[in-house]
Amino acid sequence: MIQVINRALDLLEYISVEPDEPKPLSVIASHFNLNAGTCANILKTLVSRKYVEKIDKKGYCLGSQAYLLTGNEGYQKDLVRAAKSEMEELTAIYNENSLLSILVKDTRSAIVRITGTNNVQVVTSKEKRAYDTASGRLLIAMLPDPELDAFIVKYGLPIKGEWDEAKNEKSLRAHLQEIRSRGYAKQVTAGNIVGFAVALYANEKVLASLALYMPEYRFQLAEEKKIVADLLAASAKINKNLS
Repeated sequence: MIQVINRALDLLEYISVEPDEPKPLSVIASHFNLNAGTCANILKTLVSRKYVEKIDKKGYCLGSQAYLLTGNEGYQKDLVRAAKSEMEELTAIYNENSLLSILVKDTRSAIVRITGTNNVQVVTSKEKRAYDTASGRLLIAMLPDPELDAFIVKYGLPIKGEWDEAKNEKSLRAHLQEIRSRGYAKQVTAGNIVGFAVALYANEKVLASLALYMPEYRFQLAEEKKIVADLLAASAKINKNLS
């Protein structure tokens, strides 16, 4: 038996008993009679792999990857509960995939996906670099200014192929400001996929993004203004459900 792996699984199981209740480092270490430094190092690894999430100074709770591993929608369950029926209605209108996503470090992480029934469907990964998705760009753009500054310092600029229009920090900030001002993000990928994303709020704080994706050839049949209007209408209903 490899002791450190055994300890990591013990910590993960302990946190998962009350997945949404942050547990302080001192409580976790005491429960297992572990040295605080050893416990912190194990948790740091679990956080880096997204199996555990650190909630400011409150402690540690279960992370997105623990839920994604099993397809469990329990992550952000209040958000999921508030959004799912509206997402189903949105998908029914367009018969295209809708996506509920959050920002995890520099990654757009999908927590709910509702798929249409067209023979050709857009396949979106559960996790993708935020710069390379409409959802991720929207979530970055909606960060408060100090958090946006910290994000750019920590994660840098888009790499080649992620967001070619954002060639440097000045143009990146200009594009993000444009998204923030108009209230939605649009992306047309090199693979001919069109995505639109709007923000979901609770107490004036952006929690997640709501997006609609489709092949570009089917987008030609739709109107951008109508898609955005329907997304914003759905987001308003979700925001009301959350409040």
